[in-house]
Amino acid sequence: MNLADICTQVQQIAKENGSFLREENRTFDRSKVEEKSAHNYVSYVDKESERRIVEQLSALLPGSGFIAEEGTGELSSEKYYWVIDPLDGTTNYIHNLAPYCVSIALRTKEEILLGVVYEVCRNECFYAWKGGKAYLDGQDIQVSTVSSLDKALILLGLPYNDDGYKPMALKLVNACYGNVGGTRLMGAAAAELCYIACGRAEVRIEAFLGPWDVAAGGFILQQAGGKLTDFRGDDNWWSGDQVLASNGYMHAAMLSITKE
Repeated sequence: MNLADICTQVQQIAKENGSFLREENRTFDRSKVEEKSAHNYVSYVDKESERRIVEQLSALLPGSGFIAEEGTGELSSEKYYWVIDPLDGTTNYIHNLAPYCVSIALRTKEEILLGVVYEVCRNECFYAWKGGKAYLDGQDIQVSTVSSLDKALILLGLPYNDDGYKPMALKLVNACYGNVGGTRLMGAAAAELCYIACGRAEVRIEAFLGPWDVAAGGFILQQAGGKLTDFRGDDNWWSGDQVLASNGYMHAAMLSITKE
């Protein structure tokens, strides 16, 4: 399997579907938005984007499986499977805010092989494959070397499970506000992981995500020299249940907060 060639084709698929998202957003009808759970939205755009991506990836790698946010796929014995978020940042999208993106990863049951994140609003494509570097539109990228809290930009996420996460959210705000270089709530985990990968930010923290939110962006971040763990420092980030992502230099400092 030539991962570099497959990655090139996946980039094209992500960009094509990003163009679909962009065009639909011009005439988007908010009355057609559905609520999967409290404040957790889905639209016809998410569903159609997923349908298109699955169709294209099935042709690219016949016999592969799928794990996708809007329900496509059920794994059995497939050697390879795709992890897809057809529209990461749906709340941003329906309010016409940036960022939002298309996220696609290919993996086996043991490891991620490639990741592509197309950030629609900035027309930026981040990608990486096993054995290679991380790239943004053809230029290799690396994490920043910021190692002190007062210089670090910390990206926080507030998941839909507010009852389960509120104590951690309050702890993080209390620990970061006034003590770090800056904090931001942006609302698109896949894109934000890529922002750390290219040195725009140093840390991203959230829980109660899905594997489709973090697979591609997390892999790209790792290939760019970054680090991901759960809140205790274990290698369970890929599930999305707890994700502490950093440039590596800031990881120990943030773990001292999340471990508690």
